[in-house]
Amino acid sequence: MNNEVRTSTDPISRVHVDRRAREAGYLMSHHHCHPYFELSYIEHGSCRFFVEDTIYDLHDGDFLLIPPQLFHYTRYLVGSCLRCGVYFRASDLSPELLGTVPNHTAFFSELRIFQTPPAWRRQIGVLLGRMAAEEQDYDALSPTMLRFQLQELLLLCSRVCSLISDSIADIHTTDRQVLLAARFINEHFRQQITAADIAAASGFSPNYLSRKFREATGIGVHDYLVFIRLRNAAFELISTDDSVTDIALRSGFSDSNYFKDAFKKKYGVTPREYRKTR
Repeated sequence: MNNEVRTSTDPISRVHVDRRAREAGYLMSHHHCHPYFELSYIEHGSCRFFVEDTIYDLHDGDFLLIPPQLFHYTRYLVGSCLRCGVYFRASDLSPELLGTVPNHTAFFSELRIFQTPPAWRRQIGVLLGRMAAEEQDYDALSPTMLRFQLQELLLLCSRVCSLISDSIADIHTTDRQVLLAARFINEHFRQQITAADIAAASGFSPNYLSRKFREATGIGVHDYLVFIRLRNAAFELISTDDSVTDIALRSGFSDSNYFKDAFKKKYGVTPREYRKTR
C-alpha cells in the first residue's frame, strides 16, 4: 500500500483499500491480528476465513467485518476469488454514520457477516472500484476521499444488506450440527435448497436433523428456512422498488402465491400493503 505497510501490530493513519484476485491454494497471511477494523467483500468466487476458532466460508456478495485484535487468516480454496479488503479505524467512522447504527458500540465490537442482495451487488462493486482507484492514484486529497467513501459504503450496507449473524444468534444451542444447518440456510436461502442439502451441510440425516433442530430451536428446519426468506423479502420490499414477484424469486420462493400467503400469515398484511405502510 502507499505510504504505509500494514503489519499485525502497526496502526494505520487513514482508510486503506486492497482489491485483487487470488487463485485457489493461496494463503492470504499467517494467523494474525491488528489494531484496526477489516471489512472484506467477496465480489466473485469464495474464500475461507479462520477467525479465532471458527471457520467462515464467504461467497459472492458477502461482507465480513472483523473488529480490531481478533486473530484471523484467509485461504482461497476453489477457483479464482476477487476480494476487496477495506481497513479503517474507529476514528474514521463519522458521528452521523454511528447515529444510524443502533447500539453502535456493541455492533462494531463483534464480528459481523452480512449479505448483499443480487440487485445491489453491481452498485457495491462500483463503489469499491472507486475506492481501489483512489488507493492506487493516491494524492493529498485521498485520505479525505477514502474516509467519505467508507461512510457511503457502510451506509449502503446498512440500507440494503442483511445480517446473517442476527438469525444464527437467535438459536441458543451449543450443538455444532444445528448451527451448521442454520448457517447453511442463511447463506443459501435464495437458492432452491432441499432438506437433504441442509442435512448434508450439517452432517446429519434429514430425519435426525429435523428432530435435533426442533429440539434446539423450537422451530422446524423448513419453517426456519421460510422465516429467513420472508425476513429478507420484507427488507427488500421497503428498501428497493423491485416488483413483488422479483423479490419473492430472489428470496428463494418459486411460487408467488405461496409467498403471498406465507407473508400475510407472518406479517398480517400482503406484501404490497406492507410496502405501503412502511
